[in-house]
Amino acid sequence: MTTPELGLTAEALVAPGKGILAADESAPTIEKRFMALGIESTEEKRRGYRQMLFTTPGIEEFISGVILFDETIRQKADDGTAFPEVLSRQGIIPGIKVDKGAKPLAGAPGEKVTEGLDGLRERLAEYKGLGARFAKWRAVITIGGGMPSAYCIDANAHALARYAALCQEAGLVPIVEPEVLMDGDHTIERCFDVTEVVLQSVFRALRDQRVTLEHLLLKPNMVLPGKGCPRQASVADVAEATVRCLLRAVPAAVPGVVFLSGGQAEEDATAHLNAMNTLTGPRPWQLSFSYARALQGPAMKAWGGEARNIAAGQKAFYHRARCNGAARYARYTPELERGRP
Repeated sequence: MTTPELGLTAEALVAPGKGILAADESAPTIEKRFMALGIESTEEKRRGYRQMLFTTPGIEEFISGVILFDETIRQKADDGTAFPEVLSRQGIIPGIKVDKGAKPLAGAPGEKVTEGLDGLRERLAEYKGLGARFAKWRAVITIGGGMPSAYCIDANAHALARYAALCQEAGLVPIVEPEVLMDGDHTIERCFDVTEVVLQSVFRALRDQRVTLEHLLLKPNMVLPGKGCPRQASVADVAEATVRCLLRAVPAAVPGVVFLSGGQAEEDATAHLNAMNTLTGPRPWQLSFSYARALQGPAMKAWGGEARNIAAGQKAFYHRARCNGAARYARYTPELERGRP
């Protein structure tokens, strides 16, 4: 049984001009990003970095929600305020990543399935008590020789659906994230075909598990050629292919699609979202963003682990959030990217 409150939360997360900050990197993932910039990855450094993002002045203009990691949802700002409360006071909705990561799928060499269903009901109750109002679970699908298999697609779809059902039972909005990876040399046409099959499998599983589609958000990949494909696609081609794929596979009942950036360059992720929102024709769902690196990359670099650089880091973060907020309205321009009105 779901409640009207879940629908209101889902709609608030895809409010006009706003999107989601994915600040849910695991400790090993953020350590890699810190190390690349010569930043030591201690708990205090991670706390300080997240605090810099969450306290950026004016960020509530463009950020509707923040996905937190288990460590982060338990941390506090310098003044002792818990991070979920720091966000809530700005009108930003706190969320939580709940999956336990992608692990090798037995019987399917080279493919993975996301784990974390064991004990999830209890963890969701705890996270709600800590202030979370939505959650996220990521599945990863690889394109390659003989991959993805139907077995892999359906195993991940089932896990996503079980997670979503448990979220709604717990009073949390589930963000369902089936990511078809950019790794490989596949064409945009191949990505389209795989993404369509994956999304169709996910929505079959969601219906089977009695998940209320009006009370969830979809976080898919954009339809892109692989990084190693010799024929890369234009911004317009990516936008057209992505929206066409969604129209074939995503029910109109879903209130919003919050794209992952999936390793795209920051400006590319913004340009692609902007182009989708310029398209004419039916788009029954809000098209928004739930970016990690595409929002954080410049801010992390500007900060560099130094307290004296907090203002520079916040300026960089605000700029990327502003650009993506504009892309929600199809108002992203080269002038805006260069920091002009």
